[in-house]
Amino acid sequence: ADGFEVPSVLTLPPGREPKSLPLVVLPHGGPAARDTPDFDWWAQALASRGYAVLQPNFRGSSLSWRFISAGFGEWGRKMQTDLSDGVRHLASAGTIDPRRVCIVGGSYGGYAALAGAALDTGVYRCAIAVAGVSDPGRFLAWADYARGRGDGRSMRWWQRFMGASGPKDPSLAAISPVQHADAVTIPVQLIHGKDDTVVPFEQSEAMYRALQKLGKPVELVALKHEDHWLS
Repeated sequence: ADGFEVPSVLTLPPGREPKSLPLVVLPHGGPAARDTPDFDWWAQALASRGYAVLQPNFRGSSLSWRFISAGFGEWGRKMQTDLSDGVRHLASAGTIDPRRVCIVGGSYGGYAALAGAALDTGVYRCAIAVAGVSDPGRFLAWADYARGRGDGRSMRWWQRFMGASGPKDPSLAAISPVQHADAVTIPVQLIHGKDDTVVPFEQSEAMYRALQKLGKPVELVALKHEDHWLS
């Protein structure tokens, strides 16, 4: 919406006219990673079931340093609206049905799925977060502790993306899905490996408890002996 071009990969279901299709928005993890037209088993599996699949290289993606740096301070902000702008673009072209859009993602993509439900509301009919971050402040505190409180480079990297000075920065509340659970109006599914050492299982537990307490439709799928990558 602000003129920043977001290169994206669109996978269409075989044998169907690309018109008024149900859509799955599938943001990648990282967030400093990228999607390419190479084979992607998540996208292909979804497309084989009749869904169009949109994989936007939102700002913060590793297409170039310009793209990465454009994401600094944009967690839950422009990195999020880059995704919903893609939905609006496909809807205006008639390719997808805007009433049938779900957001699905793993790791940072899981955060984006939860943010789509709690922060950028009115776009999606459901959200599925696989090993997603629900509480950025709690995640920063855990990451600092897990790395022995000595890896300043890693912490600065996360803080730069989140636009925060540390785990207790009050600005993190604005981009925390768990703190905006009351705004969720769509079904949410949380999938997380119990042995995840990248994003701790407690991140999905916290979101589950918050939504359940409010009587929101939510399901937690806990995977025993599973890691961050569904290995």
